[in-house]
Amino acid sequence: MNKWLFSILVVLTTALMGSSFAIGKIGLSYSTPLLLVGLRFFLAGVIMATAVLLLRIPHPKRFSQWIKIAVIGFFQTAGVMSCIFVSLRTITAGQSSILTFMNPLLVVIFGTIFMKLSYSPRQWLGVILGFIGVFITLGGQLSFQIGTLLAFLSAVSWAIGTLIIKKWGGEFNTWLLTAYQMLFGGIILLISSFILENPSFEINASSVAILLWLAIMASIVQFAVWFYLLHKGDPGKTSAFLFLAPFFGVLSGWLLLDEMINWHVTIGGICIFTGIFLVNWTHKKVTTYQLEKAP
Repeated sequence: MNKWLFSILVVLTTALMGSSFAIGKIGLSYSTPLLLVGLRFFLAGVIMATAVLLLRIPHPKRFSQWIKIAVIGFFQTAGVMSCIFVSLRTITAGQSSILTFMNPLLVVIFGTIFMKLSYSPRQWLGVILGFIGVFITLGGQLSFQIGTLLAFLSAVSWAIGTLIIKKWGGEFNTWLLTAYQMLFGGIILLISSFILENPSFEINASSVAILLWLAIMASIVQFAVWFYLLHKGDPGKTSAFLFLAPFFGVLSGWLLLDEMINWHVTIGGICIFTGIFLVNWTHKKVTTYQLEKAP
């Protein structure tokens, strides 16, 4: 692939990942969080599932396989996105994006504990540096807001989803898995909205535009471009560019929401980005699965 085209597509997909935090926070002015994110992924899932059907991609024949897809949807979409969008009520889009993209660091820890995967000293250095960065990002404080905890839990859910996909993902076509895990995740989020909150969605040009942007550009287009890059380039090296996503999360929060970028957020973010870079750059097997679907 032409290096200029590769660079443009990398910037496009990581910018879509990162900016979805700020745009999602704007969307909370018109909708309750679980309903907004539920509508986002239900719509994206329906569109992609329709495409999968039209392309006549073989579907699972065993009920147990559908259960596996639903479990992936629970962690990869419902768990991650519910925590992110609720966290945006109490912390900035930049902070939420930084904490969420700790996912690669947690994959190393969980992979070692639960799947007996082995990692190099450089990757463990990345993990340590990443967690130091988180502490700096939070201003060295030990008392966290509820949004801080939720953003961290989104990274935990994402890491669990990543490892589950590593274990089960080979059973499914990539596009089929993506479509239906988003659809199942969207359904779970919509059900959760009616159980856990008083759902409301103000219908106007702005709210509909935000919803369509999140569903189409920040979900379908972003995912399609990312997997195109993984297919055309080296997966390990390509995944190293994930550190750009939280950068765009902080940048979009500053541009769209006038969020202040404090010194501790800047220094902590650099540590986290470096840690993620060290983890992703040196391990190809895990990183291929690190972004089955981004926020």
